[in-house]
Order: sequence, then C-alpha cells, then structure tokens
Amino acid sequence: MKPPRSHDKLKILIVDDSDFNRRSMAEILTGEGFNVVGQAKSAEDAIQIAHSTKANLIFIDVVMPDISGLELAKHFQEKQAGERYLIMMSSLNIESIVIESISNGAIDFLQKPFEREDLLKAVEKIERLLEKER
Repeated sequence: MKPPRSHDKLKILIVDDSDFNRRSMAEILTGEGFNVVGQAKSAEDAIQIAHSTKANLIFIDVVMPDISGLELAKHFQEKQAGERYLIMMSSLNIESIVIESISNGAIDFLQKPFEREDLLKAVEKIERLLEKER
C-alpha cells in the first residue's frame, strides 16, 4: 500500500447502497494512498458518519433506499455548504439528474460504471481545489 497522500486534509466518505461498489471504490482509493474515513449504505448512516469523521469529500450514489442521493446532497448543501465537496454517481444516464446534482451542491458527477482513472481524476480535482484554498 502506498503511503498517505501529502494532502492530509482530504477525508473521503463513500455513500452507496451496493456493498460491492463501496468496497471497490474504497479499495482503489486506499490503494492509491487516499484517506477513506467511512462507508455508508444509507443517507442516515452517511449523515452520522460525515459528522463523526468530518469527511470533506463525499461520493453519493443517486439511487438509494429511503432518502435519495439527491436529497442527501441537498441536506449537505443546506447544512454544511462550503465545508464539503460532493461528487454524485449514477448508472442512470439522464441529463436532468446531472443538472439536479449540480444544483444540489455536487461539484462533479461520475457515470457508472466508471473506470479507476475516472475515480482518481475526480479525487485529484478536489485535491487541487483544496490546495488553492490554502
């Protein structure tokens, strides 16, 4: 395993109701030295984990049980705007979902299934934004 990235401010939370997707993403990110602080299978879990870990990059699947990923993104946007970066994910290829994701606070959108490189590029984009904020 690679050592942690030099950007120690990045704390990643993965929110997806699919165990396989969460584990796969976490494996890729931790294998590249990123700090995955939690995984959540529901919006309720995500809110609790984000609060307790102070996650500042949250990957959110659009289609979730109970509360949709879009509603979760809106919650984070209303409660902690500016404190967290949100990246939405979906296998649904509908332009309105991408637009709603952005209007609910997402900074990026990943179309599932995505390649390992796409995931890493999305995280590196956030790293660059955090570096500019320093």
